[in-house]
Parts: sequence; structure tokens; C-alpha cells
Amino acid sequence: MNKTKTGRREFIRKTTAAAIAFTIIPRHVLGGRGYIAPSDQLTKGIIGVGGMGRGHIAYEGTRVLAVCDVDKEHLNLALEMTGEGVDVYHDFRDLLARPDIDIVHIATPPHWHGIIAKMAAEAGKDIWCEKPMTRTIGEGIEVVKAVNKYGRIFRLNTWFRFKDQFYGLGTTVRPLKKLIDSGVLGWPLKFTVSGITGYDWKFYWSGQHNLKPVPVPDNLDYDFWLGPAPYKPYNPERVHSKFRGYWDYDGGGLGDMGQHYLDPVQYMLGKDSTSPVYIEVDAPQQHYDAVGSWKRIEYTYADGCKIILDGANADKDAAYIEGPHGKVFKGFRSTIPDIQKLVESLPEPEPQITTFSESVLSRNKFALNEANGHRSATLVNLGVVAVRLGRNLEYDPVKQRFVDDEGANRLIYQPMRGPWTI
Repeated sequence: MNKTKTGRREFIRKTTAAAIAFTIIPRHVLGGRGYIAPSDQLTKGIIGVGGMGRGHIAYEGTRVLAVCDVDKEHLNLALEMTGEGVDVYHDFRDLLARPDIDIVHIATPPHWHGIIAKMAAEAGKDIWCEKPMTRTIGEGIEVVKAVNKYGRIFRLNTWFRFKDQFYGLGTTVRPLKKLIDSGVLGWPLKFTVSGITGYDWKFYWSGQHNLKPVPVPDNLDYDFWLGPAPYKPYNPERVHSKFRGYWDYDGGGLGDMGQHYLDPVQYMLGKDSTSPVYIEVDAPQQHYDAVGSWKRIEYTYADGCKIILDGANADKDAAYIEGPHGKVFKGFRSTIPDIQKLVESLPEPEPQITTFSESVLSRNKFALNEANGHRSATLVNLGVVAVRLGRNLEYDPVKQRFVDDEGANRLIYQPMRGPWTI
């Protein structure tokens, strides 16, 4: 088993900033745009090898060189899967300092996503990031800036806009996108996402109140796990598979599953470069620490299009998509006659790159990248802010600020515990 690399850590940390100034260039770029040696593969390092990180050890066109985690048990499990020849790190900055790693896969809790993605871009890495893309709107803004400044390729790991049957809906997104683009349903459109269309898996994910401090297990560096989050005494409910129930690290079921459900809707509506202007919420008062549930979040765009998250499943008869001239229900049932035959006759959506290694090699954007991924993460985070504050909000999608609401704007860029900053 490889040992954690610690001997040169201080030297690497001091020299990384200087190396970044020259932009570390991955090996596959040295031979020219899109070049890769026939005998070679893209190399990657995985930061965070809990359940999600270990689930992505193998994917097409890549070879794992390194794994990183602050939990020794996670590292041991990852090494059992990867075998010999894979290096192990405790500090992700040491992994980022390696010039032989092309891709960084970020599978940490969401409160780390923004910081690590920005630092990975600065270190010349291409980035595969788990959802939600970032825990706050401000972190997403900074990631977009960094990815563009350093010319990196970014992929967000939710895929329903371009493959697989959409959760609970009984169809892929492709025929729905074709139908909407044709204008047959009219405009504006209203999407209703509820338990009827699958949005009940993990919906009630909430945290516990009044957690008792317990000793930190020897295998976990809890202070590093917290990182930029406020210090709170250790309890196993806060970490690993339970962290989603606490505002400091995620946003409950909305944070965990929201981008899966909302990103395809954003794509179908053609809203990849904008955000809603009104957010209306029906939710009980939330605990300051633990995430609670909510009943309804309604997003309205400037042109009148709406997305409704019906958490209470109050509208049992709501169509998934409703326009002035027709409705579409779960299972691709519709008020439009012969809808299947109609869809087959319609033009295909614009082509997208849906294989990440192809994007990395061609240097062309992936289907779900830093820009449109940030906008669908913003849908999640707009809902989170409204639920936490318990009030309706007005949002400026160009300035990416709430209108006349300093309380809400303070949640765009949230304080980070030193030395971490974005």
C-alpha cells in the first residue's frame, strides 16, 4: 500500500503559487491542441473517495494516478479498488501540484467544490465536479471566472439533459426538447416537478437538532474536513453520508437532488444563460443549523416561464409541462394527438459533446459545463436562500444579485473559515 505523501508538502505548497503563475500545462496539450500519444491515456486524480468518489474511479479514456481524502478508511477502500501504483494524498493541494495529472475529479462535500475547482483551474487541470456545482451562487461565479481565465474544460456530473430516462418521467429529455423547440405547446411554459414526476427521492433529507459533541475518530481529520465551514463540534451526523442535512455543507434534498431535476428543465426552456427573476417559497421556519423540509418553490423567468417544485405534491393533476396550446404528462402522455409521431418529424436538438475525454482532447466545451452548470446550480441555490430566509425574493440574473435585499445578498458570498477563501 502506498503511504500518504507528506514529506515534501510544505515545499510543494510554497512553490505551487509560483508554478501556477506560469500555468501548469497537462501532458496531452504539449504536443498541440487535442494531441494525445497513441499509447497514452488522460490521467486523473480523485479528490474525495467516499462512496461517490469510489464510484467514479473508472471512466472512459482515463487512468487514475492519485486519490485524496481526509479519511484514512476511505483511502484504504479506494486503494483496494485501484491496486498498486496509485499515490495517496491527505492534502488536495499536493495532488494539484502534480504536472502529470490532466483531470481532477471533485467528489467532496459541496462546501469544498468551489474552492477546489478554482484552485484546480489555476493549477492547469481540467475538472469533473459532482453536483451541486457549488454550495453558493458566489462560489459558482468565481469558478466560472477561473475556468475561463485559465482555459480549462469543466464537466458537472449530472447527465439527464443528454442521456438516460429522466427520474420518474418515463422518457428521455430529447423528445421533450424537440417538442418545446418546435413551439407546438406555445409560450410561456410551466414545468411542475413533484413526487408524481419522481421528485420525492431524498426530498425529506433533513438534519438533526442539538447534536452532542463526540470524540473524532482517529481515521478522520475533522478540522480539514470542515475546511471553510464554521467550526462546530464533531458528531457523525455531520460528515460523510449525513452532511447534506446541514446548511454549512449542503442544502438537504434540494442540494443533493435539485440539480438533477432542474438542469434538464433549464435546458429544455433554453435558459442556460440566465436565471429566474422571482422566487416564491412556502416553507416552515428553518433551523439555523439543520436543514428542514419545505412545501413549494416557484421560479418565474422574465418572459413568464415558470418552474414549480411541488414538494408537498399538492397538485395531483398538474402536467409536467404546460403551455397555452397543450400539456405533457408523466410517461410522455399529452393532450396533443399523435405526439410520438409528431416528435419523430421534428428537427433534432443542437449537437453536444457528451463524452468528457472528447471535450478534454478537442478543447471544446462539454454539454454541461461551468457556464450552464452554474446557472442550474443557481436554481438550487436561489431555492436554498428563499427557504432559509422564509420569504419571496427578486433576483437580477445579469448582475447575479438579489434586488433590494441585503440579507439575501449576504448569502451569495458567505464567510469562510480561514485560511480558506474564494
